[in-house]
Amino acid sequence: MKGILKLAFKLLVNDKGKYAALLVGITFAVFLMVQMTSIFSGILAKASSTVINLGAKVWVLDPAVNNVANSIPMPDYVLNAVRSIDGVEYAVPMYSGGALVKLKNGVFQSVTILGLDDNSLVGRPELIEGEIEDIYAENAFIVVDDAEIAKLENPGIGTEFELNDHRGVIVGIAKVASSGLFGIPTLYTTYSKAIQYIPSTRFTIAFILVEPKSSDAIPHIQHQVKRLGYEALTEEEFMQKISNYYKYKTGLGTNIFIMTIVSFLVGLSISGQTFYTFILENLEKFGALKAIGIKGKELVYMILFQAGLTAVIGYGLGVGFCTLIITIAKLKVPDYSANITFTTLGFAFVMVLIIAGISSYIGIRKVLKIEPFDIFRS
Repeated sequence: MKGILKLAFKLLVNDKGKYAALLVGITFAVFLMVQMTSIFSGILAKASSTVINLGAKVWVLDPAVNNVANSIPMPDYVLNAVRSIDGVEYAVPMYSGGALVKLKNGVFQSVTILGLDDNSLVGRPELIEGEIEDIYAENAFIVVDDAEIAKLENPGIGTEFELNDHRGVIVGIAKVASSGLFGIPTLYTTYSKAIQYIPSTRFTIAFILVEPKSSDAIPHIQHQVKRLGYEALTEEEFMQKISNYYKYKTGLGTNIFIMTIVSFLVGLSISGQTFYTFILENLEKFGALKAIGIKGKELVYMILFQAGLTAVIGYGLGVGFCTLIITIAKLKVPDYSANITFTTLGFAFVMVLIIAGISSYIGIRKVLKIEPFDIFRS
């Protein structure tokens, strides 16, 4: 068997043009599939950035809310009711909303304002500069140092701006685990200042952050919140709800899926056609092998080895090329959304195996039909 596979390898690489065409087809297909799915994965991760950064175990929200950016304010009695549920260690309100700030140069910039509970500051970010206690000062805000901070002219501690005719002052610079999706800078302040500075509706609680006494208490909390007419989700459940929204209720998921399928078909067509041409050009050699006693099963092993080897090498080249492009893009465009995950790599690998399997099947059918006397007669 070792000799048969060695012979298959020599047949494969002997025609360098056909071999290169096979590799290019699979590499290009893998690159496109990994690129598309990585972008989608990055977008989904950034869509849940607020959930990731605040780190609350349970989120209470209106059932109609499908992502953090579009919250529906809840009345104050919901907060009191949640606090009275057995199994709740504590529950705090959170403000989330958008605003326009006026910079020193007169430019207006959209920002996301997150208002933390005044007493506990649950969900506060890690500070790079400044002290967290300074957030209680008048007009105090903390800015997140991410890819969007340049839109605020890279403010430092003491930088002033105007927010709805109120003076704002940067008292701290924070870092977070994940930056936002929509390219909007983020400012933290206290809940009381947020509802004071930003025009709002009658109700101002965007979300209620709950700390359960134990993991076993979460189902009971969820049941009691549901009886109030609201929804309690764990961090993972909320992130999944946001992902489902972007997958199924926007055109994003459909477009990415279509592009991925197109990438698969491109790779399949190029590889299938090239591999079929390769088999046709080597029919005489396969027929000669049959004539000297090589069994059909061994010929099948040869073709599977050739297709599999090409697929694996093309997969490696495609993943490497995609990783290089994403790395360069992130260096040049800091807010570029693309994350290569194990799921992305696994999906691309399965699709490559399908391409290799279909290409092999086309070649195997042709080789098994050939008869040695046809070769020698011609």
